[in-house]
Amino acid sequence: MPCLAKLRKELAVARSRTDLIFSQFSPQAIYERPISERHRVIFYLGHLEAFDWNQICRWTLGHSSFHPTFDSLFEAGIDPEVGSRQKDTPKDWPSIEEVQKYSVKVRCYVDKVIDETPDPVIHMAIEHRWMHVETTAYLLHHANSSGKIAHPQSQIPECPSPDHFMVEIPEGSVTLGRQAQDGFGWDNEFDQHQQNVAGFAMSKYKVTNAQYLRFVNDGGPVPMFWVQRGDQWFLQTMFDEIMLPDDWPVYVSLKEARVFAQWAGLSLPTESQFHRAAYGTRFGHERAYPWGNKSPNGVHGNFNFQYWDPVPVTAYPEGDSEFGVSQLVGNGWEWTCSPFRPFEGFKPYATYPGYSKRFFDDDHFIVKGGSPTTASRLLRRSFRNWFREGYPHAHASFRCVKNF
Repeated sequence: MPCLAKLRKELAVARSRTDLIFSQFSPQAIYERPISERHRVIFYLGHLEAFDWNQICRWTLGHSSFHPTFDSLFEAGIDPEVGSRQKDTPKDWPSIEEVQKYSVKVRCYVDKVIDETPDPVIHMAIEHRWMHVETTAYLLHHANSSGKIAHPQSQIPECPSPDHFMVEIPEGSVTLGRQAQDGFGWDNEFDQHQQNVAGFAMSKYKVTNAQYLRFVNDGGPVPMFWVQRGDQWFLQTMFDEIMLPDDWPVYVSLKEARVFAQWAGLSLPTESQFHRAAYGTRFGHERAYPWGNKSPNGVHGNFNFQYWDPVPVTAYPEGDSEFGVSQLVGNGWEWTCSPFRPFEGFKPYATYPGYSKRFFDDDHFIVKGGSPTTASRLLRRSFRNWFREGYPHAHASFRCVKNF
């Protein structure tokens, strides 16, 4: 399939997924704010098309706007400090019908001019949309049950109980980032470079609810998604509340992961250690994915909406790394202790200069791997995601390491 035709198809698939996830919100919930630090859902409904208009039509092709007010209103998201609250009201936003009318017109316009658009900008639009599929999934997860429409879900697989132990990872070199000839990447993925990583040991599995519960019983902080009723703990899943599943990965903030690791006498991995465990081999070469060089599919992990929620940490043994570490991709992003910082040679994109640069501070940290709602095209080795260290709302898991 010619490159442009393939990109057109990918954009169409991404659009259909965003349409699907917005359809899970009831109309009244569109004006709610499920996560206090974030915009109301109505912003995200308009943001995706405004992004495509601004990046493709306005800043790349120089076309005149048909709705400059919406281009500006829906242009940029927010990333305020954890615990802050926004002051806007539902009345400050346009109607759903107005936003939908704007969105339809943008899509039609983009489809007409896509032949004129450089491939990297189209890639940017596709991946930005997939990132916001995941952002919207967080919002949906935190929305009141009355504000969302349950989607049919696959049966969670039954799996053996985990036998928790540490896997020894030998010393070796890792490749971070990518080269221009490798294809599209976000600005923070460049330039490619190598680092040597000393030997260490890593947990075979992500930390489970059962492991974390022992920490909570010893005075540790309670995760955002847990609810206690009497003596019993429950988990808020995407569309339900269930008894806490022992063998699912726990979703926590970096601060919570860090104090658990200290409690356990261990540490959190660095970005380089994650890469060594996930993509390294005993013979020096590196893999594109933990399981090898085959493209991701349904046997390799819980990603790309196979499930809305986590599955047991022992699922998908076919996705294990060369060293036998499980689920390094999918079933929950994994916290590292590495601050989000640029690689040497970093250059921001001309049409999106603030994508990474404004987050290079001491409060945002790298997460790697992917969650149940991460698209397959974002699972490449060089892709870097990040959150504030205290942000508790994401589908972010963790595992521990022991440094020799």
